[in-house]
Order: sequence, then structure tokens, then C-alpha cells
Amino acid sequence: MGLPEVWSFMCRFNSFKRTNIILQHLRMSMHMDAAGEVLLERRGCAGVITLNRPKFLNALTFNMVRHIYPQLKNWEQDPETFMIIIKGAGGKAFCSGGDIRAISEAGGADQKITQDFFREEYRLNNAIGSCQKPYVALIHGITMGGGVGVSVHGQFRVATEKSLFAMPETAIGLFPDVGGGYFLPRLQGKLGYFLALTGFRLKGRDVYTAGIATHFVDSEKLGMLEEDLIALKSPSKENIADVLEAYHTKSKIDQDKSFILEEHMDKINSCFSANTVEQIIENLQQDGSSFALEQLKVINKMSPTSLKITLRQLMEGSSKTLQEVLIMEYRLSQACMGGHDFYEGVRAVLIDKDQSPKWKPANLKEVTEEDLNSYFKSLGSNDLKL
Repeated sequence: MGLPEVWSFMCRFNSFKRTNIILQHLRMSMHMDAAGEVLLERRGCAGVITLNRPKFLNALTFNMVRHIYPQLKNWEQDPETFMIIIKGAGGKAFCSGGDIRAISEAGGADQKITQDFFREEYRLNNAIGSCQKPYVALIHGITMGGGVGVSVHGQFRVATEKSLFAMPETAIGLFPDVGGGYFLPRLQGKLGYFLALTGFRLKGRDVYTAGIATHFVDSEKLGMLEEDLIALKSPSKENIADVLEAYHTKSKIDQDKSFILEEHMDKINSCFSANTVEQIIENLQQDGSSFALEQLKVINKMSPTSLKITLRQLMEGSSKTLQEVLIMEYRLSQACMGGHDFYEGVRAVLIDKDQSPKWKPANLKEVTEEDLNSYFKSLGSNDLKL
């Protein structure tokens, strides 16, 4: 073997070795001890989950999901645990979402990892929704995507003036998953459809007014609220609700401020009641107000495929149970992982940050009914089991 052949072989070997190292690293990161990433403690009458990646805005990793789920199930069965509290470390974020960049990188290298991540994340969302113990999410700070999934399906969600809610998935070639197809169409009027398609951000008390949070508490009182909840002796659901209500009633921040979308709700209900994305766009064009035209500008930047998937997801989800929605969303997630737009969206928004994704198909017209149906198709034996 001559020098050129040796060099060629070494390059191929190194490339192969690099790929294996990447896959090995990804698999290790899925299984290694997550003690640092999520803290699970019994305190007083409560099981307390602390999402502990403040440098990464507490983005949810596969590791964290795999540690939270069994502990949640244990606490649910434990007669000494009367409630479960979930919060984020660091004060800036509750949870900014799933670790999308890691999922994107893993999905490009190993399909099984993305199958496992979405399967286990959605199982956790379902476990929260069906949890027999009162579940209290302190959604202080940024709460998006996967962070919404580990909070909104619980019985109690406490917002503060620093809460920031959004489901921005259509901007990265995905859809508002983690049960978004269940809770979004159940918000007032067509608000959920608007939030899903545009990724509009709600802040502070608006998170409560919109119905995403059940209570609103001043952020400086959040620590005291947690201590008062933990100090309860064998509390019932009603005892917990009473403590939350007492704090909520005392909160005065932005008490008299009207809902940011209040003056636009008639437009939202009218424009977003259409059965197709094309008709929604036409409605916004015909409305012609500055608000409608601003939303039009936003929608036109989103993945055309994601827009069509999302509208159908919410329309179908409006009459499904949470479990049925999560099964549907698992099918959608796997179809997206096999497509183009998710990886392109992550590249444009999170990696290169040029904010100029090249969607394929590039316009709504090219996303056919046949294309759309393929996303919702059963996966047979690979469907999500709950």
C-alpha cells in the first residue's frame, strides 16, 4: 500500500472514528448521571423537582426526562408525599424548552436517539397530566416548548411578573408539541391557534389571564410560597389551592393592567377561525389593520409545512384526550425528524443564527394534502405507547 492509499485509508478511518465518538458521546450524555442537571428532593410534605441548568436556561435534556419520570411515579405512589413542586434554578428561566440543538445534532447521526427522546418526553407529559398528586409548577421566567410540557398539564401553574411564555416551534420547522395540540385549542376563543402559528410571547400577568397559569404571585414572594406549601401537614388538594389563592389574592403587580391582546381578540377570533392557513392569511390581509399586517409578516417567515401541520394538529386535538394528542404528536415528531425544515430551522435560528431559513417546500401551495397526511400517518408497532 503506497503513501496516498495509506493517507486515504487514515482519513476514512478518522472520519469513521469521529462519527463513532460523536455517537458514543451522545449516548453517554443520554445515560450518565443527571444529578447536576436536575435535583430531586423530598422536602416536608412535597417532592421537589429543580431543573438545574441555569446557564442553558434550564433546557430539558434526555437525561433530565429519564430521571424525572421514575421519581414522579414513585412520589405519586408514596403515601408520605402529598404534592409535587417543579421549579427552575437561576431566576431567569423555568425551562426554555427541550434541548433542541442537541436533538438536531443527534437526529442527524442516530434516528433511535430522537425516537427515544420524544417518546420519553411525551410519556413524562402524560404522567404529569394524569398525576394523582397535586402538581405545582412555579413558571417563573422563560417558559417555552418543553418547559410548557412539564408545567401546563399539571393541576397548578404559578406565574410571576417575570414569566415569559411562548410556543415558537413553527419558526424552527417543528410544531407546538408536548401536548400543545391539547391545551392550545382549549384556550379562550382562537387564542391558542394564534399563539401556535405566530409564536407570540405572553409576559407576566398575561400568562395568567390567557389561562396558561392558574395563579399569579409576585416573584419576591415565590420563595415564601414554596416554604408555606412544604410546611403544610398532610394537605388535601383544597389546602394547597387555598395557600395558592391567598398569595394570588395579595398580589398587586399589574393587577389593573388589561390583557395585552384584549383589544385584538375579536380580530384573532375572526381571522384564526379559518380551516386552512391560506384562509387565515387571506383574513389577515382583508382585515388590513396594523395588528393583522404585523401577524401576517410573522406568519410569512414560518415554515409552510409547520404552519399546515400545526393548524391541523390543533383542529384535531380540540376533540382528543391528552393521551390521543401525544400519540398524534409523536407521529408528527418522527415525520419532522425525517424531513428538512427542522434541521434547517435549528441551523438558521440556533447554530448559524442568520435568521434566514430556506424552507422546503418554500410556500404553502407546495405543501399538498398528501404531504400533510403523511405526517399524521400511524407508525404501527412504533407508535407511542402510554
